[in-house]
This record gives sequence, C-alpha cells and structure tokens, in this order.
Amino acid sequence: MSVSRLRIGSESSGFMRGAALAGIAAIGLATAAFDGAEAQSGTGGQSFPATVRGYSTSAVPAATAQEATARRILESQVRSLGQSFNGDIGIAVRDVQSGWTTSFDGDTFFPQQSVSKFWVALTAFDKADRGELSMSAPVTLTKSDITLFHQPIAAQIGAGGYSTTIGDLIFRAITTSDNTCNDFVLWKAGGPDAVRAFLRSRDIEGIRFGPGERLLQSQIAGIQWQQSYAYNGGFYKARNALPLSARRAAFERYIANPMDGATPNGIVDALSRLKRGELLSPASTQRLLAIMGNTKTGAQRLKGGLAPGWHLSHKTGTGQVLGGEQAGYNDIGILTGPDGRSYAVAVMIRRTSAPLGQRMAAMQSTVKAVIGFDQNMSSYGMARYGASEAGGR
Repeated sequence: MSVSRLRIGSESSGFMRGAALAGIAAIGLATAAFDGAEAQSGTGGQSFPATVRGYSTSAVPAATAQEATARRILESQVRSLGQSFNGDIGIAVRDVQSGWTTSFDGDTFFPQQSVSKFWVALTAFDKADRGELSMSAPVTLTKSDITLFHQPIAAQIGAGGYSTTIGDLIFRAITTSDNTCNDFVLWKAGGPDAVRAFLRSRDIEGIRFGPGERLLQSQIAGIQWQQSYAYNGGFYKARNALPLSARRAAFERYIANPMDGATPNGIVDALSRLKRGELLSPASTQRLLAIMGNTKTGAQRLKGGLAPGWHLSHKTGTGQVLGGEQAGYNDIGILTGPDGRSYAVAVMIRRTSAPLGQRMAAMQSTVKAVIGFDQNMSSYGMARYGASEAGGR
C-alpha cells in the first residue's frame, strides 16, 4: 500500500534491547501523539515519474498480528523522522529476508553524489565475473586522470604516473570516496553507458547514472569542464568567477531534476538483492560487501547509530554547497545484526541547511529504529525468514 501526504507523525528514539510486549505496545500508542510538519519536494522533470511526497510500505505476504505490530512501530518512526527533518529527506528500509519495505518519500529522485560509486563498483565486479575486466592486472594513472574534490590518490600520481590495480582503486573509491579512483574504474568498465546497461540487465529501477565526476560536478556549478580545472584549484577559481545568479540557476536545476538521481526505494531494492547474491557471483558479492564494511567516510552518519554486535556495509555521498544549502547528503548500506539478519537502509537528503549534527542524528535514528524493529521481532519469538522463503526479489 502507499499513502500520499500523510500527516500522522510520531517520534520514538528506538527501543531498549529485549523490550517486553507491554513496552512495545506503549511505544506503539505513543506514536500517534506527534503531528509532524510536512516538507516540500519534487523532481521537476517531465520525463520521469511524478514525485510522491509521503510514506509507503511494500506489498508482501500477510503478516501475523505480532509482525504487523512491529512493522507499524517502525513505519511510524520512519514517517516521523521524515516529517520532522529540516530539509528534503527520503528514507527507505527493507528487511532483506522477507522483502518487506517501509519508506518516506521513497519514490522521489534524490541527488546521489558519491553514492553513485556503488553502481560503478557493481558494474566493474560484474565485468570481472564475466572475464571482461581484471581486478589484479596492473593499471597506471597519469595526471590526465586527476578529477576534482576529494581525491587522496592525486598526491601519489607523479610525472611517471602511479601504478596499482582496479581492485585497489575500487577499495579506495568506496572506503575513502576518492573521485579519481572511481572515475578511472568507471571508464575502464566501459563508462556511464556500461553502468546504465548493467542496471537494465538486472532490472534495477529508480536509479539514474550521471556523466561521470568531472562533467557532473561542473554542470552543478554552472561551468563547462576543462581538464585544467583539475590542477591548482582551477575548478574553484572558475566556479567562483561565475555570477551568483548563474551558479544559483545551475544549482536549482540540479536539485529539481538530478541527472544522478536515485530513489530510496530503488536503492534498498538493489542493496537487498546484492546481499541475497542476486547481482554478482558469490565471491564478488562477498568482496564488495567487505569493502563497503571498511568505509571510512561518514563515521557519524548511519554508522553512528549501530548497537554492539551490529555491522554496516555502506557508501556515503556529499554534494556541493551554495548559500548555506547542500545538494545531497546521503548514506546507504546494509545493516547486519548479531544473528545474521540484515536490513537495507537508505537515507537521502536532497536539500538542507540543517546543521551537520541534525543530519547525522536523522541517519543514526533511522538505524536505531531498524535495530529496535529487529529486537521487537526477536522478543516476539518470530521465526526468521530464510533467503529462499522471502519470495520475489
């Protein structure tokens, strides 16, 4: 079912481990007490599905009364987090085992920024699985491969270049969000068209892939990319030379219809399918999840909400700022509990001027709510779904 523009809000900060049934019921009653404020949203693009601002849950096999109660609690928490946030936020959570999904503004396209590195890695690993790309053969980066913004590897590229492997570049692109590493892998894997072809081949919906780091960021800034912008602060100089009105127009066009946009629901579908082994070979699946488990960026985003014994494999994304507003502040990943049960989570912020602490708190609260849901399910003594029992994809 899906409901547009709901104004039933609540806020609940998560649940203590091993909550009793009475406590869960009390929390469930409390979720009707808060009427949250609804934010504005919209993609502004005529060639894409209409934006729906609201809350939805996926259609899955009928739940027991206890399961339905636990789900309603999480649904209310997700809705409250979305409605109370100071900015445009999309949240989606999928139970990897059962396929049940709940979301807030889950079908709107949000700027991905470096979240898109996830799709590049998937494409590259798929090429490796099919024998079309080597993860271990040496490759050499030169000065012409340098991009912009965060790129620690740039300091290692000397006059003679820097030699490494595609596997190492993927590790750096995911764990440190290095733009040059990612852009090099992207073009070795066949470029943006290859990523789009991979998404189509796996029936991954709700995901757009942009033109690559250099063209994407220059278009957001309102300038035409030149490779000279990659050196000696050239990009910043060119961007700062633009009239503010021109920068603002380009910034607003991007927010309204992001060329690299993705829906939270589409993201958690893909994450769930990766975890279930439906996108890559078993070896590549495990390798990519292990890399994502070593991500260093965003330590206080989703990861900041983890409880002891829980693990997160994730990828962050952070966009440009203009006039105190940021276009894209994201974290997506797979939460896995001590018992091995997993959840795909996406928190995407399109536009916000909220302090960083508030953004991180929204992400952490989402994780805590998911962990609370898992604990509630455990306290009910519910049977765990096996991957083969979940039905569908």
